[in-house]
Amino acid sequence: MRAVFVVNPASDNGGTAKAWPQLASTARGLGIEVVERLTESAGHATRLVREAIAAGEERIVAVGGDGTVNEVVNGFCDDAGVPLETAARLAVIERGTGCDFIRSYAIPKRAAAALAVVARGSERRIDLGRARFAGADGTEKVRLFANVASCGMTGDVAERANRSTKRFGGTASFLYATATAFIGWENVDFHVALDDGERRLRANNVVCANGRYFGGGIKIAPVAEPDDGLLDVILIGDVGKADLLLNLHRMYGGTLFKHPQVEMTRAARIVCTPVRPLPVEIDGEQPGTTPITFEAVPSAVTLLVAPDR
Repeated sequence: MRAVFVVNPASDNGGTAKAWPQLASTARGLGIEVVERLTESAGHATRLVREAIAAGEERIVAVGGDGTVNEVVNGFCDDAGVPLETAARLAVIERGTGCDFIRSYAIPKRAAAALAVVARGSERRIDLGRARFAGADGTEKVRLFANVASCGMTGDVAERANRSTKRFGGTASFLYATATAFIGWENVDFHVALDDGERRLRANNVVCANGRYFGGGIKIAPVAEPDDGLLDVILIGDVGKADLLLNLHRMYGGTLFKHPQVEMTRAARIVCTPVRPLPVEIDGEQPGTTPITFEAVPSAVTLLVAPDR
């Protein structure tokens, strides 16, 4: 069995570079022929995946954090966000701090167990999300997301969290970034167009989820199904600073939808137009600003998961 390992050596605060030789050795012990591809810069993983797909490779393994997973799944699509014709399957060895993508699929965090999934995992066809937003130069950009994308305060939080060392883990980094972002944040009037109509609201965030977790373990979309052809939409309304602190338990427990200022729904296409440009967040990265359109991309990738999933 042959697999292309797209490895981000800078992930896990540089720990992946040190751990990779042992990971590769363990993979070979499981009978996997290891094809090593090390990333060198932002966007490199996407190019490496497209090269592997063009070469006919059938197993592609993302080794890194949620940002690496995002770059890898973008490699399964073209620049317009259209899935490529391929027999390749995706596997994930999570080496980041947030580890949010793997939570929805019970993919093991422990490397040896995750490598066993690469070798003997079951196949699950999953959707992706596609985001169209304004880049730094003002032109429209297109990016796929495997897990969760959003606009509003979470974009500011993502930027702050990514500037931190994440030495104390994804949850601690996210909480610190959230607290510092909230100090100066003012909620914004939104126009949101959904499949079932329009919403006009003053909001803190609009979250569109393919998976269930983001922000280092926040269960933002507790019933999201990544193969239903829809995105779970969480409209977080005009919540204040004290409200956030009082509802942290709901965020992590998956019950935020019980808050009177939160609406949960599903849609295949969501267009968010706030009254001023806001930062967007895509799989934990902050690549641009609103306006933004989120779309479900059904059955875009075949993911290797544990046999009982």
